[in-house]
Amino acid sequence: MCQTKTCLKLIILLSCMLVSCQTSKKTSYLQNVADRSTYAKLNTPGIKFQPNDLISIIVTSRKPEMSEPFNLPSAPETTLGYLIDMKGEIDFPFIGKIKVAGLSREQLIEKIKQRLIQEDLIPDPFIIVDLLNFQVSVLGEVSSPGTFTVTGDVITILQALGRAGDLTIYGKRENVLVQREENDMIYYHRVDLRHSSLIHSPVYYLQQNDVVYVESTNARAAQSRINENRSMSMWISLVSIIMSVTLLLR
Repeated sequence: MCQTKTCLKLIILLSCMLVSCQTSKKTSYLQNVADRSTYAKLNTPGIKFQPNDLISIIVTSRKPEMSEPFNLPSAPETTLGYLIDMKGEIDFPFIGKIKVAGLSREQLIEKIKQRLIQEDLIPDPFIIVDLLNFQVSVLGEVSSPGTFTVTGDVITILQALGRAGDLTIYGKRENVLVQREENDMIYYHRVDLRHSSLIHSPVYYLQQNDVVYVESTNARAAQSRINENRSMSMWISLVSIIMSVTLLLR
């Protein structure tokens, strides 16, 4: 009898270990990264401005009175900016329309600088450009889905998922979808969070307005069906009780 109980305990223990191992393989990130391994870091792509981006442009010079007309008026606790229209342009003081979409921060700074110098507006301009509405969205099987504002210019897909509270146990780590808008086109990329190849993906570094979507596993769908069946059974039982009580009262 004791031997039977011991064998039963061993079987249960081994079963638990196997289940734990399988769960770990399904949920762990970057599984094939060895201890102290190194990977060449990708160059961060940097921001490329797009229509509907809101950008701040500050112009300074040795003579503040010369640069002042080129700066938007300040507002308490608010940074005013230029909204890039659907043609990819902004209307800049004394210069007029400037094509902005597709340019990097450095390219836009150089473009405005050259225009100010060539048109004898400011001989020594110093320009600061910032993106004010850098946002990414994380949806699906995460703890806190939503749209998040990014401080700075760089955020990785892992950092974005961290902002969303990480994937739930029902999220598909092997098939995360990223939607990206570029040059009037929408692109879709799928990545496997469990594999080190993730860091070489074009969507490892997210861009403004990227949408990360985490699909549900089959287990989540099965659980949903179970809950629906339980709910239906509860209502059937309730109706049956009401009918029985009604018949008894009659």
